[in-house]
This record gives sequence, structure tokens and C-alpha cells, in this order.
Amino acid sequence: MEMRYLAIDYGTRRTGLAICDPGETIVSPLAVLQSRESLPEKIAQIVENENVEAIVLGLPLNMDGSTGPQTQLVTKFADQLQVHINIPVLFQDERLSSFSAEEKLASANLTRGKMKERLDAVAAAEILQAFLEQKRSPTDT
Repeated sequence: MEMRYLAIDYGTRRTGLAICDPGETIVSPLAVLQSRESLPEKIAQIVENENVEAIVLGLPLNMDGSTGPQTQLVTKFADQLQVHINIPVLFQDERLSSFSAEEKLASANLTRGKMKERLDAVAAAEILQAFLEQKRSPTDT
């Protein structure tokens, strides 16, 4: 079943958002929001405006797969989000998403300021792309 997903790259300063089309083929960076008190409300509004059916939240795992303090912040944010929305919140390993986003933006010839502005949304797009690829090719368990 195809759905419209909103990906979130949550950060304590900035939070990147990316969205896919209902056919789950095109992933686009959407916005970078300042991480403040009203963040769950702003995301709930975007969910409503964009007809989002599920959220994919980047889960910052350590390179060895273990969890750390940032993972706890993200899971706490997911709980806050669930108060404002009534759609599933799914987690996607986000290791190396920011690194990959930086590589993509490096070739765009942007100033450091412009690059920083877009980085979190591009990282969210990387998270969503990885999620959709994993969904398309389920592994044997």
C-alpha cells in the first residue's frame, strides 16, 4: 500500500522535513524549522495540509547500533508528536544521513549559510529515501 510520508530529521536547534509523493517515488526536502516549543504543533499543521499518512522519524543510533542520549531525545519528541497527530510515527536508522546530505550539497556551490539552511531538510530526504528503499526490498528475517 502506497502512502504519503513526512520524514523528520529532529535536532535540538533545527529540524529538517522532507516529504514524498503519494506514489512513494519522489522524495523532496520540504522545510527546516527552528526547534522550539511549538514544533509538534507546526508539524501537525503540515501533516494536515499535506495529507500525510505516516511520519518517518530519523533515529540517531551510534555506529555500533547502540542508542545514546540523542536517541532518547528523539523518542521523547516522538511521544510529544503523538499528542498532536493521529497517524503512525515510524523510526528509521539515520546513521550517515547528514554526511550523505553534506556530500550532495557540497556540489551545489552554496555559501556556508545557505548550505546550513538546507542541510537538515536534505538529511530528512535521505532518511525518507532509505526508509522507502527498505520498504520496497524487504529482507528475509
